[in-house]
Amino acid sequence: MKLDEIKTIAVIGAGTMGHGIAELAALAGYKVKLRDINEEIAKKGYDQIKWSLNKLAEKGNFGLTPAKAEEVAQRITPLVDIKEAVKDADVVIEAAPEIMKLKLELYQELDKSAPKHTVLASNTSSLSITDLGKITKRAGQVVGMHFFNPPVKMALVEVIKGEKTSEETMNLIVELSKKLTRTPIRVEKDVRGFIVNRVLVGPFMFESAWIASRGDATIDQIDSRMKFYESFPMGPFELQDLTGIDIGYHLMKEAGVVIPPVIENTVKAGNLGRKTGKGFYTYKDGAGANYTREAGEKFDPIAIYALMVNEAAWLIEHKVSTADQIDLACQLGAGFPEGLLRRADRIGVDKILKSLDEHYAKYKEERYKATPLLRQMVEQGKTGEKAGAGFYGYEKTGKEYKALKVEIDKNSKIAWVILNRPARLNAINSDMRAELPRVFEELRFNDDVRVIVIRGEGGRAFSAGADITEFVGGKPHQFVELGEFFRAPELCTKPVIAAIDGFALGGGLELALACDFRVASKRSEVGQPEIFLGLIPGGGGTQRLTRLVGLSRAKELVMIGERVSAEKAYQYGLIDHMYENEKFEQEVKLFAEKLAAGPPIAIRLAKQIMNAGAESPLEAALLMEREAFGILFATEDMMEGVNSFLMKKKPEFKGR
Repeated sequence: MKLDEIKTIAVIGAGTMGHGIAELAALAGYKVKLRDINEEIAKKGYDQIKWSLNKLAEKGNFGLTPAKAEEVAQRITPLVDIKEAVKDADVVIEAAPEIMKLKLELYQELDKSAPKHTVLASNTSSLSITDLGKITKRAGQVVGMHFFNPPVKMALVEVIKGEKTSEETMNLIVELSKKLTRTPIRVEKDVRGFIVNRVLVGPFMFESAWIASRGDATIDQIDSRMKFYESFPMGPFELQDLTGIDIGYHLMKEAGVVIPPVIENTVKAGNLGRKTGKGFYTYKDGAGANYTREAGEKFDPIAIYALMVNEAAWLIEHKVSTADQIDLACQLGAGFPEGLLRRADRIGVDKILKSLDEHYAKYKEERYKATPLLRQMVEQGKTGEKAGAGFYGYEKTGKEYKALKVEIDKNSKIAWVILNRPARLNAINSDMRAELPRVFEELRFNDDVRVIVIRGEGGRAFSAGADITEFVGGKPHQFVELGEFFRAPELCTKPVIAAIDGFALGGGLELALACDFRVASKRSEVGQPEIFLGLIPGGGGTQRLTRLVGLSRAKELVMIGERVSAEKAYQYGLIDHMYENEKFEQEVKLFAEKLAAGPPIAIRLAKQIMNAGAESPLEAALLMEREAFGILFATEDMMEGVNSFLMKKKPEFKGR
């Protein structure tokens, strides 16, 4: 089955997760059958989805208006009869409770009732896809499709391969995830916890709990360190209070893991987190996780990192995933501030290994036993950033960045500058503002680069704009580097393409406006919403936007602040090319390759005089053009172009 053959999706077993999945499927244009255990619950679920769609419409998310929200809601049919729900489904997404016995019984029923071509996808966070497939007569069509809660907001979907899952099924669900505007990560083997839960629940949450149980640090000290000093969204204990302490508890119990006393005692007391009003912290009467920044100053989190990195190394060693995919999964699924393995390279793989060895010698517990991969890396001198190699190589550009990634394809002569804060929709923070101009200065003098493409990491956003958290207590002088940041693509002598896939809002759109070309996927949305903060665009939005779309249209975009679809932006002239979602990466590359194949000197001069000429009197602009034309007559590239034309062959420009 191909993606365009999917017409109907059945979501089985609702709850907030099932509601969110059904909502995403309806937003993507599919007919959705939403099945729950009785009519009352099914109706409540449907009403909850309608409420959510109306909230999205109020904010203009997904390009929704109230009328479109109603249209989307009408694609969803709430049902109780499971046979009715799946009888014409092309894909069934099961979101039943994490009880294996229940799921096995359900899959027997689904296998009997669903058409033979139907793919059965389980939204399990830890249970075996292989075992679910075995209970059916279609194991090749059984796959994991693990969403994160809430699905409408969380970008990640782990696509898990059971022992018998076919490659056709894997590819189909990867493409379906993209159609649902989520970012799929392939999990190539059916292992407990897959990627995020394997790294997050055991090492991050449970190792922190062991540290507290042993009295090596307090809960406040650990949470404070991880949030304020290590830049995680919240500490591991506060996170457990948010998700429900019992969730991780039952996952680890089922896996046969010994539970740390601090968790065991809290669960036994019935204190399960925010949902009960008390967990590791008390949430009644406005209280909460009010730990101070100072509390974590002296706590060393190396033991927590060591366990997380050891699990990630195991996943790589057993070919479950790759370093970059693990890092992206941790960022999107758990809100890690940067890739876990990039953080390991900064810490030093040798320090990670030393911590594991010390803990194993002291406690003789299997989880501290370092994977052979870590030991091999240290023996080979691949200890991280300072050594020039670790989980990643550090020789590409001579530098590594906190908020960006730079990838150079020497064959095509294209540099990809990747805005790398996917957990924050690639919001522009102080690190990104400082690093982008440096990157462009470096690429300007790199002979292996002729074209630069800026894109966002994570598949949901080019950039959602400025990181508003940095505005709190901020002063205007703190943002003086804005001009340098937003002018970097414009001042660069090489052509720059903004590849917009997802949101380009506020400063994200202003960065795109400073590029030479803006190309977008059909699912993208753009806008200047600063007016809702009592601000106006501060990175050139009021000026560059006006020059592109005209004064009246620009005023409307700035003063009303509404997002517009890629299609409308294309009609306005704000977007130069609009591509089908599934062909976006391919089309961007083809466009960049066309530019890179041209004569570098002529393209550089064309950019300079066209930019300058647009703001100059016509006579002065024509003079610049004539001078540039004369300069190009003396280049080898001109002779190559002329001779190739006469000889009817493709020119090979050298930039000389």
